[in-house]
Amino acid sequence: MTAPDMTENSPPPADQNPAPPEADARSGPVNWWHEVRSIALLILAVLAFHSFVAKPFYIPSESMMPVLLKGDRLVVSKFPYGWSYVSPSFHPLPFLKGRVFGHMPQRGDIVIVSPQNRREDYIKRVIGLPGDILEVRGGQIILNDRPVPQKTLKPVRVPIDGNAPCPPLQFPGARRTGPDGKSYCELPVKQEVLPNGKTYVTIDMGPSALDWYGPVRIPPHHVFLMGDNRDNSADSRAPLEENGLGGPVPWEAIGGRAEFITFSLDGDATWNPVSWLHALRSGRAGNSLRPRSVTVPQ
Repeated sequence: MTAPDMTENSPPPADQNPAPPEADARSGPVNWWHEVRSIALLILAVLAFHSFVAKPFYIPSESMMPVLLKGDRLVVSKFPYGWSYVSPSFHPLPFLKGRVFGHMPQRGDIVIVSPQNRREDYIKRVIGLPGDILEVRGGQIILNDRPVPQKTLKPVRVPIDGNAPCPPLQFPGARRTGPDGKSYCELPVKQEVLPNGKTYVTIDMGPSALDWYGPVRIPPHHVFLMGDNRDNSADSRAPLEENGLGGPVPWEAIGGRAEFITFSLDGDATWNPVSWLHALRSGRAGNSLRPRSVTVPQ
């Protein structure tokens, strides 16, 4: 028998040992310019978010106790009042007058503010607005010749820890032992109600130099800020030479509004990761920092 003829349309015989296919593309050298550009764009995106939308904030002192404790981490929104020269992260700009899409803060808002000639942020509460005549007499705020209503409440007890040590010079005689055998800082508190109905709680340990101030008329585009820990707060009542705000501050110095606590640490954490869980304060995550509204007492 003869083998069938091969036509020109017939496929060629299969190769019994085909060569392995060659890779379509081989990895080339690293494009370092592309990598650096990607990292730079990521950093710029993070800085833009911090500057124009929101940023985290750490509470470094006791000036806003009892609502805020040292060691609290919170979110500050940057857009409620518009943007100014302090909006960019790290405050690289000199003082520039005016705000973009500016809105005046409301009484009772907790805000971050940059003191004059400093590259740092304080956190205080808005008490006085432009045009107000503000005075403090014996710890009582007088706004436009009307005392801000105060009500003495039951003392609050703050657990003593590394970030809340209850120092005797700041809180004399405040250390207590609770029924659970733990140590607490028992603090006298008062509830204040501002003219717009916003209410909050302050600490008043007794007579101090900050209990007397003014009267002053708050200039246009300025606000008067105070800490809730009234005897231990470098706010608008304290001069610049004492690390205070030196009176009413321009609204350009307001960097944002405090919104809520994300988490809080008691200051007792070590390098051991297990201690980080024990250092978390319970019951503080998610707490809103917007003041409640009530009917203003007549």
